[in-house]
Amino acid sequence: MPAITASMVAELRAKTDAPMMECKKALTEADGDMGRAEEILRVKLGNKAGKAAARVTAEGVIAASVSGSTGALIEVNCETDFVSKNESFLAFVKSCADLVAASNPADAAALSALPLSQDGFGPTVEDVRKGLIGKIGENMSIRRFKRYAGGGQLAHYLHGTRIGVVVEFDGDAVAAKDVAMHVAAMKPAALSSADVPAELVAKERKIAAEKAAEDAAAAVAAGKAPQSAEIVAKRVEGSVQKYLKEVSLLDQVFVKAADGKQTVGQYLKGAGTTVRGFTLYVVGEGIEKKVDDFAAEVAAQVAAAKGQ
Repeated sequence: MPAITASMVAELRAKTDAPMMECKKALTEADGDMGRAEEILRVKLGNKAGKAAARVTAEGVIAASVSGSTGALIEVNCETDFVSKNESFLAFVKSCADLVAASNPADAAALSALPLSQDGFGPTVEDVRKGLIGKIGENMSIRRFKRYAGGGQLAHYLHGTRIGVVVEFDGDAVAAKDVAMHVAAMKPAALSSADVPAELVAKERKIAAEKAAEDAAAAVAAGKAPQSAEIVAKRVEGSVQKYLKEVSLLDQVFVKAADGKQTVGQYLKGAGTTVRGFTLYVVGEGIEKKVDDFAAEVAAQVAAAKGQ
């Protein structure tokens, strides 16, 4: 079995908010497999272990460029929050968003080859990027972008520079803007239950099955009658269906619902509006950042324990 290092425990703790000892136990049980360790914590600790799973672990900026039915959303990363506020860096990101919308590059490499001049650097996006790296003294990279030009109307919402949403719709612009803000707040995984990626559904079903099995074993240990396979299967399916409603935009409770019950789908129907699709970017989502203070955190907890 691979050695479970302090950095591995720190990484899992940062992703799940679970106690350090629980993280170490999960990694040991998972033979060092980080993804499996996350699943084990979800089974043992429930949703509490997943609340920090989307924690931002890298810096950068989200920018949008929208004009009529053509638009783009882009994420460009840097190393520190300080640089993410740099005017030259912000101007570079905005220029990249405009170029994506106007020129429809196939990927980051194609975008990097497009013409751009800024701060005395050029003549391409890549030349400007390299020039700014030398000027600012920090690495930066174009991570991802999404372009829309399918004929639908576009609404977008930027929560500062860290969260960005573009919604493609037909109907009322105010309703679409409201939904864009909802997406930024609630972070749905897909438009509808049918659109949730199969790998996410499979992972949730696996977690639900393990949780149900663990609960059933605990019940038997407590002297209760064992549950039938049919009941366990229904519990698992119920958990999966609950998950699908929680992560599907149209099934989520609308953040502005006056009654606290109206779903986004119901709100859109009342507004005569149809959402074709959406893109949500959160800066650094899924990127791991080096943990520098783990030793200090451990020392502080040991000191606190001695003081009890």
